[in-house]
Amino acid sequence: MINYDSFTLDNGLRVFVHEDPTVQIAVMNILYDVGSRDENPNRTGFAHLFEHLMFGGSVNIPNYDTPLQLAGGENNAFTSTDITNYYLTVPANNLETGFWLESDRMLSLAFDNNALEVQRKVVIEEFKQRYLNQPYGDVWLKLRPLAYHTHPYKWATIGKEIAHIEQATMHDVKDFFFQHYLPNKAILVVAGNVKLEQVKQLSEKWFGPIPSREVGARALEKEPRQAEKRVLTVEASVPANALYKAWHMPGRGHHDYYAADLSSDILSRGHSSRLYQQLVKEKEIFTSISSFVTGTADPGLLVVSGRVKPGIELEDAEQELDKIIEKFLKEGPTEEELEKVKNQSESTIEFGNVEVMNRAMNLAYSAWLGDPNLINTEMESIRKVSREDIKRVASEILKEENANVLYYRAKPK
Repeated sequence: MINYDSFTLDNGLRVFVHEDPTVQIAVMNILYDVGSRDENPNRTGFAHLFEHLMFGGSVNIPNYDTPLQLAGGENNAFTSTDITNYYLTVPANNLETGFWLESDRMLSLAFDNNALEVQRKVVIEEFKQRYLNQPYGDVWLKLRPLAYHTHPYKWATIGKEIAHIEQATMHDVKDFFFQHYLPNKAILVVAGNVKLEQVKQLSEKWFGPIPSREVGARALEKEPRQAEKRVLTVEASVPANALYKAWHMPGRGHHDYYAADLSSDILSRGHSSRLYQQLVKEKEIFTSISSFVTGTADPGLLVVSGRVKPGIELEDAEQELDKIIEKFLKEGPTEEELEKVKNQSESTIEFGNVEVMNRAMNLAYSAWLGDPNLINTEMESIRKVSREDIKRVASEILKEENANVLYYRAKPK
């Protein structure tokens, strides 16, 4: 059980405190309710650009990293389709340094043209290195718009294209910041060797004066139900042919989410799973294969991906995959399979909460999903999933008319 207390400042900032006197550190995790799904379709990649810009200097502090490092701290951040998350660790007696730094950049960035140019170049280089110049790096640039035709999940977190970042103006940057980086759109978790009253005082002192701003209701286009299978073939200089097959599935808050997630685990988690045993080990059709769920707030994807053994056609490999899925849909999982993946999930959750930083991060995410106590009850929900639930949900998801297939062909040498 992960214990926590919470309070809300007058400006809407929600604060959660998890006391752990067994450690000598304090951690701060600030989750902002903004991700790539909140971007203008003609100005994508901004949420990720801001992850970088937030380290480029705030209104009163020209350099974020230096004072934090002098206080013995370290930090990082990540962006997803749904959220942007910042986190830091400091010795417990230097906690106020973290409050000073985080509150100042929430108040306002410096909006320095030089900082924008520096971070613009960093993001463009990342786009090239990770997505364009790396084998299979552009898979999600292809697969997302294949699967999503209306919802903003149709572009990757990095953005649709480099031009959107190249053309970003200071006006665009300021507009995005003041729409989304607000105390009433953030969740702060402070954890470790801290006290509730201490965190209350520091929160009021440093974050209390930051004004809230009116936030319009999020209005995202819903993705229509897919009615027929979609197939896209691409060719590139990659080591081997690869198959990607993605089906629409419920979002993170849906009651069937865990059944879908466990279905993915049954299919491919570990070397004893169905896909690995039959398609890699026995039939030697794939050299590697895996499945996963995107775990997004809005309806996401269950994806199977694998590299195909030389000499085997991608279409034939897909047929062999479909045979295993058909049998899974017809018979459902065995009790042993279901118990195994539930035990694996429990181990993942427990191990994930060993570090105090992970506890802070998971508490913030649970609160963002609408139930902070989800950090304590998630395993209970997973344990309740039955074989019948798996069979029902998998049958609704793993249908051919719901499938999006990417044949990624290696160019002949």
